Amino acid sequence: MPAIPPRVIATAPRACWIEAPGRAAIRIEPMAAPGPGEVEVRTLHSAVSRGTESLVFRGEVPASEFERMRAPFQAGAFPAPVKYGYASVGIVEQGPEGWQGRPVFCLYPHQTRYVVPVDAVHPLPDGLPPGRAVLAANMETAVNALWDAAPRVGDRITVVGGGVVGLLVAWLAARLPGCEVELVDVQASRRAVAERLGVAFSLPEHARPEADLVLHASGQPQGLATALSLAAFEATVIELSWYGQRPVPLALGEAFHSRRLVLKSSQVGHVAPAQRSRWPHRRRLALALSLLRDPVLDLLLTDTAPFDQLPEVLARLAAGAPDTLCQRIDYT
Repeated sequence: MPAIPPRVIATAPRACWIEAPGRAAIRIEPMAAPGPGEVEVRTLHSAVSRGTESLVFRGEVPASEFERMRAPFQAGAFPAPVKYGYASVGIVEQGPEGWQGRPVFCLYPHQTRYVVPVDAVHPLPDGLPPGRAVLAANMETAVNALWDAAPRVGDRITVVGGGVVGLLVAWLAARLPGCEVELVDVQASRRAVAERLGVAFSLPEHARPEADLVLHASGQPQGLATALSLAAFEATVIELSWYGQRPVPLALGEAFHSRRLVLKSSQVGHVAPAQRSRWPHRRRLALALSLLRDPVLDLLLTDTAPFDQLPEVLARLAAGAPDTLCQRIDYT
């Protein structure tokens, strides 16, 4: 058996792999020293993207989407074994001049230490704690959704679905001049979070009708039906949820046509068309990081766990865990 390179023994980075649908484990990863134009990052925190990573964990990525759904530094292939994730925050330990010791965000899977090109890491802005920076991918999704939605001053905006993305969309929308924003969710416990974010809250049966713009982020087919029912004449409904292999029945024979509604998808993999010519992905992510400096967003970090427990955490989240908003993983 060939000897293990000394560099691997010295560093011994570990990563979380989905070994089969419904089962994950921690593996030792090989890692070379950083070369020119590369940085070595020691991870401090990562976050589990509830919707997408639960679908990946359960093996529910459709075969047609195997390539489009690849994360930037994914290893392996769908359905498994696969190393997946895209919300890592760490400290640069080696790299070009000026980078060592800097806290950074990277679209990297759950791994204790890794080497990437320097242009793959994003410095955290002053005033943003590393523990909150794990929300960057979710904030980027929320920013892109509002770009796709193109709200206008004074709009009545409804957000259906009070998960992390829905709450961030509502929080951003509530800052637009003259806009009345309401978050709609089936869990009454989301009211306290929404109100602390400065957003009105309603259960579906009490939601305000006649919204000028509706954004749906519940991840549930019934949530999309609710979103369509709340849209006013010629309003737009933005669909942020991704359902994997699940079919989504919709009652398009009711008022959908007579109200001339628009149902439009939003997906963070591409910058919204209206911004695309001027906003590369790096600029958009820098904006998302800057928007996370408000301490009120710590409300979204409801659960933490050490890295070694990540396989069990993934199983718990994939099974439901309705009270969890952002699940952070801590490495130190």
